[in-house]
Amino acid sequence: MSLTQTQHFKPTFLCPLNTRTNSKRRNVTIVSSLSGRKLRAAVIGGGPAGSSAAESLAAGGIETFLFERSTSTAKPCGGAIPLCMIDEFSIPLHLIDRHVTRMKIISPSNLTVDFGSKTLKPHESIPMLRREVLDSFLRSRAQSNGAQLIPALVTHLEVPSSSTEPYIIHHTINNTKQTLAVDVIIGADGANSKVAKSINAGNYTCAIAFQERIRLPDEKMEYYQNLAEMYVGDDVSPDFYAWVFPKCDHVAVGTGTVCAKPDIKLYQKGIRERVRQKINGGKVIKVEAHPIPEHPRPVRVRGRVALVGDAAGYVTKCSGEGIYFAAKSGRMCGEAIVKASEGGEKRVKEEDLKRGYLKEWDKKYYSTFRFLDLLQRVFYGSNMAREALVELCGDEYVQRMTFDSYLYKKLANGDRWEDVKMGLNTIGSLVRCRILGREMEALKV
Repeated sequence: MSLTQTQHFKPTFLCPLNTRTNSKRRNVTIVSSLSGRKLRAAVIGGGPAGSSAAESLAAGGIETFLFERSTSTAKPCGGAIPLCMIDEFSIPLHLIDRHVTRMKIISPSNLTVDFGSKTLKPHESIPMLRREVLDSFLRSRAQSNGAQLIPALVTHLEVPSSSTEPYIIHHTINNTKQTLAVDVIIGADGANSKVAKSINAGNYTCAIAFQERIRLPDEKMEYYQNLAEMYVGDDVSPDFYAWVFPKCDHVAVGTGTVCAKPDIKLYQKGIRERVRQKINGGKVIKVEAHPIPEHPRPVRVRGRVALVGDAAGYVTKCSGEGIYFAAKSGRMCGEAIVKASEGGEKRVKEEDLKRGYLKEWDKKYYSTFRFLDLLQRVFYGSNMAREALVELCGDEYVQRMTFDSYLYKKLANGDRWEDVKMGLNTIGSLVRCRILGREMEALKV
């Protein structure tokens, strides 16, 4: 089948690349309406963002194709998800490796604060899982709703010159070049998104996350049964934190940084030293590294292409959380396309994506991202600031407000008097650490 047939949207339209026909795209007959067929969408990337988008699209009546180049691997990730995600995304409990009910936050001077042991309610926990398990489940669910999974490497996109021409996705399956023509694309292909590059979505600052999965002896693994640890200090990261998160039969030990990416292995050595006694006798079973976006891209929608998840830059500062926001953005984008297309019966336009997805996303989450950005500027810039952060985390009201916001993804309703006291305590901690004057400059916007 030729590319010309592909763009006529024949029933079978996965085809070997025809270079000669491709070079003369102006001779292709353009379909101007959706008469007799459904809207066709491609989702590039099969992580939480892409799978959630594909599920929403397919369930809404849109012919959906989900591209994932490697279904056996997953992005390096701590694996924590908010409690509300279990119900909101119908995550089966058997996918959860650990239900963390205790957290320890350790300062540069090794001041340790128990975070959650007194403030988490009996039914509350922080679910921990493995990304390869979650991603596989979400992809399978998208397929069960009608999405077609294509195990292929997307090499590049052809962007049309008009609003009625299709996008052409060039990809390889088993070293065979093929193409696919679609009406709309969702880019969920991570921080180094090819989709973003194809629409000139602009660049953003990326951190690098590095972690080792370490299988511990039974007696040491027992210590991390329901415990996660976060470490801060110049020795483990100059602008982020390091972690020890429990998995099914091992722990993930890792760190991240934006400003000193070439030194990431040095900081990984630092966290290993901080936890040396706790992981002695452990065996490294996997080493992982991956870029993590630090802020949203300048452009997240252009034409009939929308970016979600890491491709859009939806990872929070301060906490580094991304799984929930990836899945949520994918679902919101998919639902916006279903609504605008009236269940796949109409074409969608850039204005539909901006209004139904982008505007709604920013209205719901922009302030959260902005607030966590400011917190990172204040508390992650020096060891003195980190000591103040850990000191504040000892306050039960701070813990409760943090958990309410994190676990349920909504602004917690606080007590005004307690809020005032929290503000005063924050100032007091910063003053005691002798950084107030300098860090106030970081708050100027």
